[in-house]
Amino acid sequence: MAGKLTRALSSQYHKYLRVWRLLKKPSMAEFKTISKVSAIGILIIGAVGFAISVAMKTVF
Repeated sequence: MAGKLTRALSSQYHKYLRVWRLLKKPSMAEFKTISKVSAIGILIIGAVGFAISVAMKTVF
């Protein structure tokens, strides 16, 4: 039982370690692009929510 748990934890640790090794810090250009896309997405979702709210208040 304990050996099976130890193997499972070791296997999961090695998976996480492999992913960690592949990670890299984004460049400033990548960071700015990701930030712009995220901000635009948040604004679009907010605008849709606002439009639905106004429509619901107008209808009811």
